[in-house]
Amino acid sequence: MLDADFFRRWLTAAAASVDREAERLTALDSPIGDADHGSNLQRGFTAVTAALEKEPPATPGAVLTLAGRLLISTVGGASGPLYGTLLRRTGKALGDAPEVGEAQLAEALRTGVEAVMTLGGAAPGDKTMIDALVPAVDALGDSFAAARTAAERGAEATIPLQARKGRASYLGERSIGHQDPGATSAALLVAALAEAADE
Repeated sequence: MLDADFFRRWLTAAAASVDREAERLTALDSPIGDADHGSNLQRGFTAVTAALEKEPPATPGAVLTLAGRLLISTVGGASGPLYGTLLRRTGKALGDAPEVGEAQLAEALRTGVEAVMTLGGAAPGDKTMIDALVPAVDALGDSFAAARTAAERGAEATIPLQARKGRASYLGERSIGHQDPGATSAALLVAALAEAADE
């Protein structure tokens, strides 16, 4: 069973990963976005880890709801509302349970991903974070490691796609040949989940 401590470890690992990869995320964002994806997420996840250390929430749902709220209020651009919605809706779906099973987490995360798809209007194949998140949630039923691999493959699979949503969609065919920064950061979030499970 997964407790609040596990979810804090997940988000702390995600923050460390965003820190390490911030320059790469911004470099990916440079040709097809605003060149601020890495720095925006870095700011948001720094705020999340600070809040979790200061006053750790007692349940898995509360950890994710707090993190989602902070990402919405501290991250600029579209990624704040999208990542914030992902975590908040997942947290709400988990409810007040002190511990949750892996199947419950997979189901809650699917609810979160569906909320992101509704908010952003994106579907798989649109060259967005959804291209990493949907295969990850599908694979989560097998294992955390399978979810990580599926997310990484999903992010890489955005390279030949033409963007149909977000800032990159304005570029039309010029968006082809670039890996989507949102899908890449989503894969980092899923990899951090697998990392927390290994601890």
